[in-house]
Amino acid sequence: MSAAEGPLVVGVDTSTQSTKALVVDSATGEVVASGQAPHTVSSGVGRESDPRQWWDALCEALRQCGEPAHEAAAVSVGGQQHGLVTLDDRGEPVRPALLWNDVRSAPQARRLVGELGGPKAWAERTGSVPGASFTVTKWAWLAEHEPDAVRATRAVRLPHDYLTERLTGQGTTDRGDASGTGWWAAGTEAYDEETLAHVGLDPALLPRVVRPGEVAGTVRDGRGLPFSRGTLVAPGTGDNAAAALGLGLRPGTPVLSLGTSGTVYAVARRRPADPTGTVAGFADAHGDWLPLACTLNCTLAVDRVAALLGLDREAVEAGTSVTLLPYLDGERTPNLPHASGLLHGLRHDTTGGQLLQAAYDGAVHALLGALELVLDEDADRGTPLLLIGGGARGTAWQQTVRRLSGRPVQIPRARELVALGAAAQAAGLLTGEDPGAVARRWRTAAGPVLEAVERDEATLARISGVLSDAAPLLERGAEAH
Repeated sequence: MSAAEGPLVVGVDTSTQSTKALVVDSATGEVVASGQAPHTVSSGVGRESDPRQWWDALCEALRQCGEPAHEAAAVSVGGQQHGLVTLDDRGEPVRPALLWNDVRSAPQARRLVGELGGPKAWAERTGSVPGASFTVTKWAWLAEHEPDAVRATRAVRLPHDYLTERLTGQGTTDRGDASGTGWWAAGTEAYDEETLAHVGLDPALLPRVVRPGEVAGTVRDGRGLPFSRGTLVAPGTGDNAAAALGLGLRPGTPVLSLGTSGTVYAVARRRPADPTGTVAGFADAHGDWLPLACTLNCTLAVDRVAALLGLDREAVEAGTSVTLLPYLDGERTPNLPHASGLLHGLRHDTTGGQLLQAAYDGAVHALLGALELVLDEDADRGTPLLLIGGGARGTAWQQTVRRLSGRPVQIPRARELVALGAAAQAAGLLTGEDPGAVARRWRTAAGPVLEAVERDEATLARISGVLSDAAPLLERGAEAH
């Protein structure tokens, strides 16, 4: 390990499957230590996790970081969005957290949209039309199905809020993560009293929204942690806003993230409000906006198809006329929460590799369709598409995105962008800089650019046609579920 040129900071990424911690030199962006520990997600009807294992995983990840973590001057937590964490009067979880990819609240989402003015009113008030992933719909589901849990709840938090509060002893959140709840009004940048009253949630149970650049608190004690008491704690934010910080993202640059879920987003100066619900009008972590569209099925779904076929994930073959819609977990974009996968056009001469390529095509098609809605009409289509997330290192993913987008594609060398974004936020507390400027100084987005190729219009049209024809079948499947 080389000697640090500036104060050390810690950035944390608590995601669906694990918690990661990076110790970063605030002057250079060098990662001087890292650690990671897994947590489990229920595999039954819903998707749930015990928040206490996130804390245990954080402690283990920091332990793996060793001595550098003890020298950190500031820490920040980025985390999976939308999760509903309910705490009792002792600060202990009332029940496991309902995660973003738990779609049981789809009926409540439809009901809430109708009861509070329809999609256009929701988009104008909160920036987004809530679907089953949003926290407000999960709270409505909990009130309907587990009223005893609601009565026992004395605090409602998001995943990153939970860890920040364990560090500081204070209930705080930030505008980026709050904007994904459905009860934060984008126009006033405050909790929406009408929505909260409608779902029976006392605003006193919610955390204080910390402003960008504000200190959320300090580490209250060092027991079980490498931090000394008084170490600065930044506001933290949701994972996508943290990744945008980690890239030092400027307005108009598109990002496509390939992870358990797939996301497309870009920083915008204007507040978005899409009444179709495809684009979520999230806030970012430093005062702008982060219009974003998300699919539930991305790398995990394609890897599952590869496993079913007994193939390596890179064993794709060209020349397919098969369409595979890999909606193995239902889908958010398009909004079909209880749909299943659909295969069309199978023939005797279809190979396993072609089926696998069709799964990649189906996953990327949904993301690129959403990207057109995320970007402003006057956005430069020649700007490289930043490809991030676990799938970004895969050749099959890279080439599929290239072929179906017709854009140049840039793959940043920096990994763990959520944790790096959190680290940049922590560094900003020490230097007074905008965290995005910190990340640009660290050159986190630098990486090879793959030149644009001609867009595969035939494949895009084929998938769109199958999706259009199959929509009634998929919707009936959702209703039957």
